[in-house]
Amino acid sequence: MNCFWYDNQLIEGNVLKLTIDDPALLYGATVFTTLRVYRQSLDSPLTNWKQHCDRLHSGLQQFNWSPPNWQQVRRGAEALMAFSPVLRITIFPDGRELIIGRSLPEDLATWQQNGIRAWVADAPHFRRSLATYKTGNYLSAWLAKQRAKEFGSLEAILIDDRGNWLETSTGNLWGWRDGQWWTPPVAAGILPGLARSQLLTWLSDRHRIVKQENWSTEWVKDLEAIAHTNSVVELVPLRSIFNNNIELLYDPLHPAFQELRGFWKRDRN
Repeated sequence: MNCFWYDNQLIEGNVLKLTIDDPALLYGATVFTTLRVYRQSLDSPLTNWKQHCDRLHSGLQQFNWSPPNWQQVRRGAEALMAFSPVLRITIFPDGRELIIGRSLPEDLATWQQNGIRAWVADAPHFRRSLATYKTGNYLSAWLAKQRAKEFGSLEAILIDDRGNWLETSTGNLWGWRDGQWWTPPVAAGILPGLARSQLLTWLSDRHRIVKQENWSTEWVKDLEAIAHTNSVVELVPLRSIFNNNIELLYDPLHPAFQELRGFWKRDRN
């Protein structure tokens, strides 16, 4: 269905009207979150509705923006989830809500099974501003992902000023080496993804230790396997990574991935 939800209205079409001085238009002044609806329910543990709303609330508080009518936000999500398994919820500084839906990537099952290629975005302008918040100013990550396509890659890996790997343009990094999982720390300047947070809690409950340390360009060479996660694609292995004209190869079929995939198998459709 060709429609979206805006300011307590379900609107047919794909055109949103904004005033020419709207800060969202001029500066990307919004916060957003993207979720995947499981079992056609916002209350499914995997949908993680409350934590997505908490993420929005945290950003609004940080920027001293007005909160939305949360009941309207939920009504809009319920209206769209009948047609779309993926919802992007955006909140404007004055509390307006915009919800758009989309399908899952057509090749997602292939990506999850066989892995994808990635490219290390090694220029300073690919580094995200306000990295720990999901704001509408996502230009640097979008540019990095577009540039990655020129290298035959579907994802870009963002780095800090020392060359340490931080995250992908759309997700968080996970690596396996020395018999355990590793992920870059939030303090390094990454977005604390909700899938990442859920996995850390789930692994902790299973008495599994995850090391959160910086990923230097030398350190990553000893990884046996690497993947990225987000709330939509779940876990996608990275089978090869282009870094300074060198291709690093990793095992997309590594058995350790089965442990992380177990998280999403708990409450599936």
